[in-house]
Amino acid sequence: MVLQKEPAGAVIWGYGTSEATVTVTLYRDQETIMEKVTSVKAHSNSWMVVLDPMKPGGPYEVMAQQTFGKTNFTLRVHDVLFGDVWLCSGQSNMQMTVSQIFNATRELANTAAYQSVRIFSVSLIQAEQELEDLAKVDLQWAKPTTENLGHGIFQYMSAVCWLFGRNLYDTLQYPIGLISSSWGGTPIEAWSSERSLKACGVPTQGFTQSNSVTGPSNHSVLWNAMIHPLHNMTLKGVIWYQGESNMNFNRDLYNCTFPALIEDWRQTFHHGSQGQTERFFPFGFVQLSSYLSAPSDDTFPQIRWHQTADFGYVPNLRMPNTFMAVAMDLCDRKSPFGSIHPRDKQTVAYRLHLGARAVAYGEKVIFQGPLPEKMELLADKGLLNLMYSQEIQVQRQDKIFEISCCSDHQCKWLPAPMDAFSAQTLTLSTGSCHGTLAAVRYAWATWPCEYKQCPIYHPSSTLPAPPFIAFMTN
Repeated sequence: MVLQKEPAGAVIWGYGTSEATVTVTLYRDQETIMEKVTSVKAHSNSWMVVLDPMKPGGPYEVMAQQTFGKTNFTLRVHDVLFGDVWLCSGQSNMQMTVSQIFNATRELANTAAYQSVRIFSVSLIQAEQELEDLAKVDLQWAKPTTENLGHGIFQYMSAVCWLFGRNLYDTLQYPIGLISSSWGGTPIEAWSSERSLKACGVPTQGFTQSNSVTGPSNHSVLWNAMIHPLHNMTLKGVIWYQGESNMNFNRDLYNCTFPALIEDWRQTFHHGSQGQTERFFPFGFVQLSSYLSAPSDDTFPQIRWHQTADFGYVPNLRMPNTFMAVAMDLCDRKSPFGSIHPRDKQTVAYRLHLGARAVAYGEKVIFQGPLPEKMELLADKGLLNLMYSQEIQVQRQDKIFEISCCSDHQCKWLPAPMDAFSAQTLTLSTGSCHGTLAAVRYAWATWPCEYKQCPIYHPSSTLPAPPFIAFMTN
């Protein structure tokens, strides 16, 4: 397995005979590196130690020995590495395995160089109360193999999780631990604690089942069984790919439920690990991709917007220390798993790992596409100037911008063609609006562009400009 490296201390815990003594010893080549002694708590029959912070590397051996009267009991774990441990969660786009993605055969064969990336997969279990330990595990800590990475479809190991870890390993060159805990067709409510749902005023009863929900949807049942049992672990961070199932299920609350989930997971993991997991650990997520058979209304764009707590970008005031991979240009109309499951998970993981490098590891890398920071309306010329925060590369001049045009207290969205552009400015033609211009939006569609063919990218980094909506203020 991989345990969390410095500056945090890895938490080791287990069960035993009430009030027995437990000694945890870390060895390397038969030599004792450290020893921690504790006793088993009477009420819970559990024990816990925090190891001293360790530099990345290994392999080590961890031994836990229980002494009670004259009886001894020993457990050993071999081939333990220290590195960064990331938890990966969400619904089916996180659950998709390496056997389901583009170039699956080649990706499945590419494990030899990544034997220091260790993987663990949680079984699909629901519970009505918070569990202290996992009821079942699909894949115990293992080295990656063709078999455990490509174990059927939507089972065992997540492709996004694996590819993200592989990218991190390529950059960091030290061990990475990956924990996959996801379930397809599940809304955010199943992954949220009662506390965080209450904070957002999520209605408790009278759910109408939505066709976008095919997995467990009862409040907190997956939080209880698949996330809470991990909360004693020392983690580096979390990545998350979820939201499709909230398209028609408490969609309007997602701008609260998602930031609340992040905050609640952070509190719980920080507290559960005796303060070893950072209080504001890095939390990355994938903004929803595209979907063919979605209704033509704006349910998908609204979820994309709500995923950022309605800021359009992260990190932001409501979502500190977060990072986002934009995926609306990674559509896949021919996916054998349905267009809602695009097969290009390599680009998703690559964009996510850029966010991690910037937010979690403090590297100076560009990890998000360009967004406008100022707008100026030249009403007499029928033009609207958008000034961007970074350089833009305009690949094509599609009718992807729309303006909200109001007259007689009624507003409607009209296309606003691109008129001209320079390095950091884009001019839209607003001539189609004969009333008052109230707002502008970009890529506000379920399927805004074809594969890697959105109109605006960052020039050096192939990162698409994220969708946005902005209202005209005076």
